[in-house]
This record gives sequence, C-alpha cells and structure tokens, in this order.
Amino acid sequence: MKFKIIIPLLLAVFLGVSFQKLQDKPVLYIIGDSTVQNGSGKGSDSLWGWGSFMNLYLNTNKIEIQNHAKGGRSSRTFITEGRWDSIMKTIKKGDYVLMQFGHNDGGELADTLRARGTIKGIGEESKDIYNPIHKVNETVYTYGHYMRKYAQEAKAKGAIPIIVSPIPRNDFDKSGKIKKDQYGIWAQQVAQQTGAYFIDLNKMVIEKYQEMGQEKVKAFFPKDHTHTNKEGAVLNAELVTKGIKDLKSCELKKYIK
Repeated sequence: MKFKIIIPLLLAVFLGVSFQKLQDKPVLYIIGDSTVQNGSGKGSDSLWGWGSFMNLYLNTNKIEIQNHAKGGRSSRTFITEGRWDSIMKTIKKGDYVLMQFGHNDGGELADTLRARGTIKGIGEESKDIYNPIHKVNETVYTYGHYMRKYAQEAKAKGAIPIIVSPIPRNDFDKSGKIKKDQYGIWAQQVAQQTGAYFIDLNKMVIEKYQEMGQEKVKAFFPKDHTHTNKEGAVLNAELVTKGIKDLKSCELKKYIK
C-alpha cells in the first residue's frame, strides 16, 4: 500500500471518520422531463435537455452529476413511477437536487394516453381517480403538493433542494414577447414555502430569447415549440449555471468551473 493511501487512512482512523467517507463526492441529482434530459438521436435535428450539459460548467472531479430526468414525466409521475424513491435510497447529506417540472403537468389526470396531469396550483386540493394506464386507484394532488414533497424530503435527508422554473416554449406573440409560464410562478411560490433555493430559468431564458429575436431562437427548435436541439440545451445549461452562481449562500456555486 502506497504512503499516499496510508496517510489519509491513518488520519481518518484518528478522526473517527471512515476512509470511504473521505473519498465521497457530493452528488448533484437532476430531475425533470424531456426538456432536462432527452437525447433523441444524432444529427442537427436531435433534441436535448439542459441537464445533459451541466458537466460543461461544473467540475465533475469535485461533484458527481446524476441526471435522472425522463421524457414525458410530470411532477406526479416521476414520483408514482418510483423514480424519486430510488433517489431517496442513495441521497445523502450535502448532496443537491435540481428539479424542473411543469411542461407535462397540464395534461389530463386520467386519460388513456398518459394520465400524467396534476391539479393546477399549489394548494392541497386532491382528486381520487382511476388510473387507466396502471389500472389502479390513485389520489392526484396539485403541482405544488408534489414540488413540496421533493423539496421537503430532500431537506429531510440533509440534501439541498433547488427548484428551477421550467424553460419557456418557443411561443412569441405578435409583439415579439414570450409570456411568463404559470408553472414558473408556482415553482417560485413553492420555493418560498419550503425554503428551497430558486432559479427563475423561465424568466432568464425568456429574456435571452427576446434579446436574440424570434428568427434566431427558431433555430433551437427543429421539431416543435418545446424541445431544444443541442445548441439550445447548452444555452439553457449555461443560464442554469448563472442562476446557481447568483444564489446567495448556496455552496453549489463553488463547483462551477
């Protein structure tokens, strides 16, 4: 065994800390939908989410990035499919969770195609439904309820939740403006309720898009008005990083390259 291994091992024993703990890096968990992780293929028209490019801006020698986002998921179905539970099994004190949901929350609660919608708002309303896809009875809650669950359960594990408002769609009006997303407003309100950090990505991207102009922004959306190509996703990742840098007292900023 080399001396460079022996010395930290002896130090760990002396301090009552395990050697493995000294080797642990904090983990940045990223959760969300296809605008956060997509990767639909190769070529100029392939679609990507911003979470796939956070490694360009964060030092992965010091922090591990795990992008668990999945296309088609809402704040509700990411939980009901067990994806959040799997993260809860490994998340630890000092880890971070970047969460962005909203694009799929406006769907139907119990349709036969996806059944992924949530009740609008941040209250504690609920509705009992029969889920025709999973063939089970289910109680559906508001968008705010599910977002609070993520933030509160992450904090209970000693992790640091960061709520991110959803990126805007390519939806310019006649005056060249993009309207702020309602889910972005609700996301901010949940952050205030739970004490989670908040990055207003919706606002930041809108401002950037309006600065660039409709024609240039159009190039980021090769297939529809929601999903970006690689260039658009990299831009969004850059803005997320700026949002992290601007968070007061959030230690995640020290991992920015």
